[in-house]
Amino acid sequence: MAKVAVILSGCGVFDGSEIHEAVITLLALSRGGAEYTCFAPNIDMMHVVNHLTGEVSDEKRNVLVESARIARGEVKDIKELNADDFDALVLPGGFGAAKNLTSFAIDGANCQINGDVKTACLAFATAQKPAAYLCIAPAIIPMIYPNQTQATIGSDVDTANALTELGATHQNCDVTDFVYDEQANVFSTPAYMLATNIAQAATGIEKTISALLGRLN
Repeated sequence: MAKVAVILSGCGVFDGSEIHEAVITLLALSRGGAEYTCFAPNIDMMHVVNHLTGEVSDEKRNVLVESARIARGEVKDIKELNADDFDALVLPGGFGAAKNLTSFAIDGANCQINGDVKTACLAFATAQKPAAYLCIAPAIIPMIYPNQTQATIGSDVDTANALTELGATHQNCDVTDFVYDEQANVFSTPAYMLATNIAQAATGIEKTISALLGRLN
């Protein structure tokens, strides 16, 4: 049975992992016959957003603790992630990928990546194990893979330009499809960067996860 590591970034589209994307990912992995383990950094969230009003709240929350909401408590500190124990890696999107795993949402092409996240992702890239980055998470690809690695966030011009400045080769992509860089062995799909409903997001994510698992056969 394939073993896949999933890196979460909190719980909620505006300040953590996009819940639909994360759940669709876990469901697709399970239906594909894979066993998954969730990980997240044990750090404070950049900020907490009230998802009802869209306003930033005064409270503090922890990325690992919030990720446990999605993982039903079954989540580990990313410091424990050993790429040798897994066959593939997946990072769902949500602004947490651009606020907690990296500072892309604030700093754009001048962003920084969390050290433990970088170590984990680099380990899979170095071992040439397949990885999939969803929605805004492909912003991490040029921080991990060689210059000119192909990636997509859909078709948003400003975000695509930021990816290009970071060193990726951006490819426009339909919401129901994915981009695959064969040399780097990395997948990306737009998901809610383009999706207007959960069905659209699911189509692209499920197709991506199927292709990812297909690389393990």
